[in-house]
Amino acid sequence: MAIDDNGWLTDARTVASPNHDMRPDDTAIELVVIHGISLPPGEYGGGYVQQFFQNRLDPQEHEYFAEICDLCVSAHCLIERDGTITQFVSFADRAWHAGQSEWRGRSRCNDFSIGIELEGCDDEAYADAQYASLAALIGELRTAYPTIAADALAGHSDIAPGRKTDPGPHFDWPRLRSLI
Repeated sequence: MAIDDNGWLTDARTVASPNHDMRPDDTAIELVVIHGISLPPGEYGGGYVQQFFQNRLDPQEHEYFAEICDLCVSAHCLIERDGTITQFVSFADRAWHAGQSEWRGRSRCNDFSIGIELEGCDDEAYADAQYASLAALIGELRTAYPTIAADALAGHSDIAPGRKTDPGPHFDWPRLRSLI
C-alpha cells in the first residue's frame, strides 16, 4: 500500500465521491477520524455505503434511505468487513465526514483530518481484517503526512460528543494502537 503524489492509494479500489472540496490554504493534515457505518443500519454489503457517498442512494430501496438520501457526505476511505479499502476522496482534499466537530480546541475537523469509515455498527465488534487494513492505512498516512502525530487518532464520537456515537463501544482502541 502506498499513497501517490495526488493523495490516492495506489492499490485500493477508487470510487469518486462528489462530496468534497479543497482544504483551506496552508492547512496541514493532523488528525485521523475513525467512523462506523452500515446501510441499512446493522446490515453489511450491498454497496449502499458506496451509493450514499456518491449521492446515488435510492430512497425506495429501504425506508431508512428515504431519511438520508438527500445528505451530501463522504469519507476519504471505507474499510469493509473483509478488509477491502475503497477510497472516495483524495487525501489532499477535504471529505465531508465530520460535520460540526472539535478536536483539542480546534473546530471544523474536516479541514485538517482524514476520515476513515469502517463498515460496522455500535452493537457489534469490528472484524480482524478491518483492524489489519486500518493499521496499515494509518501507517501509510503517517508516512505521507508526518504532521499526523502518534496520538492524533479520534473516533467520530470524540470530535462530536452527544451528536455521534461511532465507531462505538465495541471498537478496540488498545488493539488498534498495538498494531500501529
